[in-house]
Amino acid sequence: MTLPRVLTIAGSDSGGGAGIQADLKSFQELGAYGMTVITALTAQDTLGVHGIHEVPPEFVTAQLDAVAGDIGVDAAKTGMLASTGIITAVAEGVRRHRIDRFVVDPVCASKHGDPLLRSDAVEALRTELLPLAELITPNLGEVTVLTGIEVLNVGDLRPAAEALKALGPRWVLVKGGHLPDNVDAIDLLYDGRTAVEITATRLDTRDTHGTGDTLASAITVARARGLGVVDAVRAGKEFVTGAIRHGLRLGRGIGPIDPGWRRRAG
Repeated sequence: MTLPRVLTIAGSDSGGGAGIQADLKSFQELGAYGMTVITALTAQDTLGVHGIHEVPPEFVTAQLDAVAGDIGVDAAKTGMLASTGIITAVAEGVRRHRIDRFVVDPVCASKHGDPLLRSDAVEALRTELLPLAELITPNLGEVTVLTGIEVLNVGDLRPAAEALKALGPRWVLVKGGHLPDNVDAIDLLYDGRTAVEITATRLDTRDTHGTGDTLASAITVARARGLGVVDAVRAGKEFVTGAIRHGLRLGRGIGPIDPGWRRRAG
């Protein structure tokens, strides 16, 4: 068996554009064997999140122990974690199963601004989970939630990355694509010593649902295959840029990007 074994620990998006669904689509398209630990169910579509049902922390633990104990995990990522109890369960499971290639996408809200993390869980995210991460992939809003720093221009990316690195992850990727002066869609990758700019074509589209999940998923697969962090991030950025370019005009709101773009385009 040569398929990399990749685990997503995240919420379910009933609309199929983000969360567990986006992760599994990306894993499949990139040739990995995908596994799941579901943290929450959402009633969600292109217009927003209409309801959330959290999974009890002890059942999050049961899922994680089942897949990691039997099948094994080459790399894992997180998405929506919802609550302090779930974050604690995930952190304990990651330590127990010694999951080293661990990407944390610190999801706090949906594309529509709907909260996906309880306000009292932010400290647990900072102190329990981020120190375990090989890489964290916050967007600009999540940077502010985690550090209090408001990123207004490209020049703010480095101070934000430094503040996030101080929380304990080995690498930080600050996603800056939405900045008005960011014509090259620069994301900044930082390990405490060196800052690497990861660039791509900036695309003008409203169909961007699932962008963060897909990027983190693609990076996680690349790490499971043994690529170094910098090369894995570059590969993830290339994959998600193609998925954005081929975004799907579905629904009446923010449509999903397309993780299957390579197959359909080629």
